[in-house]
Amino acid sequence: MASSPEICVFGAGSIGCYVGGRLASHGAPVRFIGRERVVAEVRAHGLHLTDWRGADLKVPASQVRIDTGQEALGTADLVLVTVKSAATEEAGRALASRLKAGASVISFQNGLHNAQVLRGLLPGRTVLTGMVPFNVAAQGKGAFHAGSEGTLEVEQHALLAPYLDAFARAGLPLKQHADIGAVQWAKLLLNLNNAINALANLPLKEELSQRAWRRCVALAQREALAVLDVARVKPAKLTPLPPHWIPGLLGMPDAVFAVLAKKMLAIDPKARSSMWDDLHAGRKTEVDYLNGEVVRLAHQHRVAAPVNSRLVELVHEAEAGPRRAWTGDALLAELKQVGLSNGS
Repeated sequence: MASSPEICVFGAGSIGCYVGGRLASHGAPVRFIGRERVVAEVRAHGLHLTDWRGADLKVPASQVRIDTGQEALGTADLVLVTVKSAATEEAGRALASRLKAGASVISFQNGLHNAQVLRGLLPGRTVLTGMVPFNVAAQGKGAFHAGSEGTLEVEQHALLAPYLDAFARAGLPLKQHADIGAVQWAKLLLNLNNAINALANLPLKEELSQRAWRRCVALAQREALAVLDVARVKPAKLTPLPPHWIPGLLGMPDAVFAVLAKKMLAIDPKARSSMWDDLHAGRKTEVDYLNGEVVRLAHQHRVAAPVNSRLVELVHEAEAGPRRAWTGDALLAELKQVGLSNGS
């Protein structure tokens, strides 16, 4: 009987440990490559994986193959790249030097262009674009919690066939798309809230339950949608509502929103955005790969994106510290002002 193809998670942070851990907990041969802090934690405690619907899975430390070295790249059949966007080039160079013949790569990262960067560094290799729609929070001692729902999205390709059963058994079925770019833009529109959540310094559910914060998100999304219209980019429909309808829903009064957006509020009460996690830990955020993508596309088409530009600036200011204590009303007034001053 042929052995199962080996999967390597390159970038064992919150997303990498959760996705790889779910696969390993259901018998898939998985190896992890991570930074020293996470490697030491997982070696001491193993993996404990939970989600907001009640899943509770454990992988004992003795069964988790994790290291800081990159030797696992040489034996992997499929590599899941889950590093932060700023580390993509470094990851690509490591893959180029070690990846065995015939191995494939999926970029499960935020932003739009990481798979393209990897392809440039891995000529002749199959590099697929993927997308993780749910939030994962590190809780310490090897515990990782998915605080919202969603299905792994990936670029359609025949080479995924040997892995589909493993992902399905792990409760993470791969949803394949012929136009993954439209899916990425739809996810990025939703992720424009990451900056708002980081500045709000609140759990996602609490933030989205307050109209002032939601109106900030709506401003960023409306501006992004206007830029996409100019660029003739049509984002996919990932939610019950089309993307162009979501800003209107976000602006509804709290009582109305609570009724109409039950699915959007189906989030663990403690879940926060990955950008909040980064600010809290003193790490550089991915704001340049989220709101910054809107700004870059706007510049390409000679239109303004003042709201998203200001959010990029405010997050960078928070990275430099100390972090300003925003209220929803104050941030909304700030974003409205920059929009008006730029004629938006």
